[in-house]
Amino acid sequence: MNLENSNKLKERARKKIPHQTGTFSSAASSFVEGVYPVYASHATGSHFFDVDKNEFIDYLLGLGPITLGYNYQRVNDAIISQLKNGILFSLPHKIEIDTAELISDSIPYADMVKFEKSGSNAVTGAVRAARAITKNDKIAYCGSGGVWHDWQAAMVSRDAGVPSSNKELIKIFDYNDTGGLEQIFEDSKSEIACIVLEPTIYENPKKGFLQKVRAIADSNNAILIFDEIVTGFRFDLSGAQKFYDVKADMVCFGKGMGNGLPISAITGPTEFMKIFDELWVSSTNNRETLSLAGTHATISEMKEKNTIEYCWQLGKILFEGWNKISEAHNLKIKMIGHSIRMTLKCHDSNDNESLVLKSLVLQEMVKKGVFMSPGPTFLSYSHNQKDIEYTLSKFEEVCNKIKNIKEQDYSKHLEGVPPEPIWKMNIPTTKQK
Repeated sequence: MNLENSNKLKERARKKIPHQTGTFSSAASSFVEGVYPVYASHATGSHFFDVDKNEFIDYLLGLGPITLGYNYQRVNDAIISQLKNGILFSLPHKIEIDTAELISDSIPYADMVKFEKSGSNAVTGAVRAARAITKNDKIAYCGSGGVWHDWQAAMVSRDAGVPSSNKELIKIFDYNDTGGLEQIFEDSKSEIACIVLEPTIYENPKKGFLQKVRAIADSNNAILIFDEIVTGFRFDLSGAQKFYDVKADMVCFGKGMGNGLPISAITGPTEFMKIFDELWVSSTNNRETLSLAGTHATISEMKEKNTIEYCWQLGKILFEGWNKISEAHNLKIKMIGHSIRMTLKCHDSNDNESLVLKSLVLQEMVKKGVFMSPGPTFLSYSHNQKDIEYTLSKFEEVCNKIKNIKEQDYSKHLEGVPPEPIWKMNIPTTKQK
């Protein structure tokens, strides 16, 4: 696979852009560097092309936001139509109300909606609201670490520039561990403003976990915030509250709600959302109309065509087909998680996770035109049966190759540098004493 233009651009970027690009997870070092393409050129449907004219079926989808597909006609038309009337004005535009009403009609308990431009901004805004409501400062957190403002970045290794005192304000607990959450409240009586929780990452809640979290929040007068930046408008049109039958106080959305547009939202009952009348949580571009128009079109398309159910069904074929092939070749190269949000786990013969094996699988797949990441695997409404069949056939070929390689020789077959972890957790999780 020719990567000449990608590599030239990478060298230019290194001289001008820290870490090569504005998003760590899309930089060359996040993949098998030297084998993966580095720069995209254009995309349509479920495929993208790099600057060397290589074509790929994409299962990362812009790190998750592309829920309908690239270059999606209805979304494009909405953006172009609004563009002709203006992008930003000195006054609010009606499309802000229209889109807020559409979201309120879709999401349970979402009496009001506040728009932001990123998932980090939305969750941080909700945390600030919770602190203002409760008059407390500390946060109990459980998630994949996708919020990068100071209150949360204090817990990860890329914490330079974050006041060290912030570490005292965030307490971590594990998913499905209500004991750890209870211990946090025991250790910090009447100090916790909110519980910030991703309703799921790759695990399902066990033994009523989410309902127990709800009860713990209630008994401690804490605000329950769902971080649905990834799950929102992907698992269910009405979000995790409906999907898991549990009520949050505030819910934050992003990524897939705009099919790639820079937009996010904080939602909740009026009694909580009215606090934003008093807070300085504001930005010039929060009301930018192209993203609002495109988001309105995206959610409307999801409603009318039941796109999420389609993705669940297609994802199931990929998920089950992949694992069946892996088992047939006696390889521990399996997808785990949900058929709408899965991830690849590779283990050696001693059942230890193997980054070198995962890197080898990803390397061989991308060489065959299948773009997957070391992290999540997503599907869009534009993926089709042909995409899945091609992907599974190429995975079969990869398994046939790998099963003939001795485990100790995996690294010899790597043609590039394995992906680097972007961060690691600095704060240990709380466990029940």
